[in-house]
Amino acid sequence: MTDPTPRPPRKVLIVSPHFPPVNAPDMQRIRLALPYLRALGWEPVVLAVAPDLVEGGVLEPLLEQTYPADIRVIRVRGIPQRATRLVGVGSLWLRCGRALRAAGDRLLRGERFDLVFFSTTQFDAFTLGPRWKAMFGLPYILDYQDPWINNYYGLTNTSPPGGKLKFGFSQWCARRREPAVLRNTSGVIAVSAAYGTGLARNHPWFDAGSVRVLPFGASEQDVATARKHRPVAPLVALGDGLFHHVYAGRCGPDMSTSLTIVFRAFKKFLAARPAEAERVRFHFIGTDYAPPPFGREWAIPHAKAEGVADYVTEHCYRVPYFDAFYYLTHADALIAVGSNDPTYSASKIFPYVLARRPMLVVFSARSPVMAIANAMGCGMRFAFGATGDVDTLSTEIANGWFINGGMRKFVETDANAFLPYTAEGMTRTLRDCFDAAVEGRPMSP
Repeated sequence: MTDPTPRPPRKVLIVSPHFPPVNAPDMQRIRLALPYLRALGWEPVVLAVAPDLVEGGVLEPLLEQTYPADIRVIRVRGIPQRATRLVGVGSLWLRCGRALRAAGDRLLRGERFDLVFFSTTQFDAFTLGPRWKAMFGLPYILDYQDPWINNYYGLTNTSPPGGKLKFGFSQWCARRREPAVLRNTSGVIAVSAAYGTGLARNHPWFDAGSVRVLPFGASEQDVATARKHRPVAPLVALGDGLFHHVYAGRCGPDMSTSLTIVFRAFKKFLAARPAEAERVRFHFIGTDYAPPPFGREWAIPHAKAEGVADYVTEHCYRVPYFDAFYYLTHADALIAVGSNDPTYSASKIFPYVLARRPMLVVFSARSPVMAIANAMGCGMRFAFGATGDVDTLSTEIANGWFINGGMRKFVETDANAFLPYTAEGMTRTLRDCFDAAVEGRPMSP
């Protein structure tokens, strides 16, 4: 579908340090948008870090075939991780931030751009926005895929990624850098409305209503690719006569409630229908961000606590994107479990929808996932509000999902309700945000 009001193309510099062939969650918005931006009036140039400089990055060349081959991608180099790990430093920004800044400076001195778009969870890259605005008069947009200042781990007394010392230092830096970045931006988009609320809480002068909420989209082309793809060394023996549930994505201590609900429900099924339950398996894939050998299992401890660990496997390390999508599209059923944190992004649900498998959805009642899942009518949905819901919901899931056969029934999603969440639909909204920033208009709908 072409845009009805064509205009001279504008040019956007996209800063995305993690970029294909690196498989990282924070590059997905850009990868999915690139096939559509030109038709929508924007010529993209991507500034990224060379793949071999990304520590623990899963390299997946197939990802590079999902966007136009002639998109210009500038890849910078920095200090190799092997040179800094000796002193305990692995940060991509500390190793490669100077190279990103220098490459951007050179590019912007030599070419005319209309906008800079920062789409990354390497938040220190956001500090280049005020610099380039001062030097070149360029407006910039920030993409919050996670909160930069993150109070969750302190409020819940759970262990943060990287440990308390490193996380504490990163938060100290964030509190000093975020205000200037926010004051100078021409717009903020976020995967969750709660991030705007959090920004306003941390910076009372910031208007939470100015944030444009934009989850990641999902691509039908990715589904077609995944159906033809097969992992080199499959982690799940699909088609072996057992009934396989699959979850693909991050887990962590914040998912304790949803995981406990699912495993307790299965425990009740095992007690009620042991012969049927013996054929059921659960697989959790790519649950930790840490590179080998530092990854931790997050699902298995909860399965052990409920006495069902014999039916659960967990591969904590990241796998190629199309391997994960293969498991989703070929599983007997999918488990979409969410965080105790209601700000958790809704984006995960969209690839699950496209996989067209029976789906169990267990998320916080305040999560945007539940609102979107309800609007689309996808899967069998259970919302928890507090830890006291665990036993009640586990009984409901044991009956509805396991005993009464919900896990074998695919529920068709409302196609019209899903349309705005496709890759093309999301990119149209992103285009609107770009136009608003350049024209000095608010981005919020």
